[in-house]
Amino acid sequence: MSQPDTNAVKQFLLSLQDDICQALENADQSKHFVQEEWQREGGGGGRTRVLESGAIFEQAGVNFSHVTGDSMPASATAKRPELEGRSFEAMGVSLVIHPNNPYIPTTHANVRFFIAEKEGSDAIWWFGGGFDLTPYYPFEDDVIHWHEQAKQACDAIDPDYYGRYKKWCDEYFFLPHRNETRGVGGLFFDDLNEKSFAHCFSFMQSVGKQFVPAYLPIVEKRQATPFGESEREFQLYRRGRYVEFNLVYDRGTLFGLQTGGRTESILMSLPPLVKWRYNWQPEKGSDEARLYDRYLKPQDWLGLE
Repeated sequence: MSQPDTNAVKQFLLSLQDDICQALENADQSKHFVQEEWQREGGGGGRTRVLESGAIFEQAGVNFSHVTGDSMPASATAKRPELEGRSFEAMGVSLVIHPNNPYIPTTHANVRFFIAEKEGSDAIWWFGGGFDLTPYYPFEDDVIHWHEQAKQACDAIDPDYYGRYKKWCDEYFFLPHRNETRGVGGLFFDDLNEKSFAHCFSFMQSVGKQFVPAYLPIVEKRQATPFGESEREFQLYRRGRYVEFNLVYDRGTLFGLQTGGRTESILMSLPPLVKWRYNWQPEKGSDEARLYDRYLKPQDWLGLE
């Protein structure tokens, strides 16, 4: 298996962050990302970019991080004891976008690389990442477009990957305490170490590059859709599900906090405004009910099964 090239991965991730931020600024046309570079006391650092109060994006965060350490947290080595006693590097780009208009979905994407090394032993490494879509008032053609783009990212590297990583996404972004998916899915992969480093790196690059053509056409179609107070209230309520998942189940959030990552950068994924209501239920037959009845459960959106 080819040897990992951590510098090539880092340079791709920095370029990807630049490209995504530029595309989002071009779409919003009212605000720019503010960048903050930071250093981690235990090793490494990153650059956090946040766009706030834009014409289209209420908040968009696109982070690059590259952290290093002499040892893994106990939570990581408990599941993978072979990592114990190894130094590590973890790097990635992670983004979350919360739009103003409830007819534009929230979205999340990330691509990442991890390597753990120990003198006298082979390095342990893998890639992970994906992207997923969280609509409030879904349009089926948007969801189909999203999954077509996800499949295209996979097919460029391995035609078997879409079915595998689409299923994993449905399973991962699931809230057991709500018995619903967070949204309409997409791709999720982790622990990818097969065939060669070059193969796995190519797939991570394919996923990262596909995010903009997957998301921005949806933004362009829905950004002018009129909405009122009731749609905004529902958007804020559903954002609560996003918070619940990120703080209870998300691997990246937990890993970042447990390894002493920068809290502000980790929690920039949370929406600026959110609302919870006690035991709220959508009115039967309403647009809000349609989200629950049709979209918050795994679907074969491309008719492949």
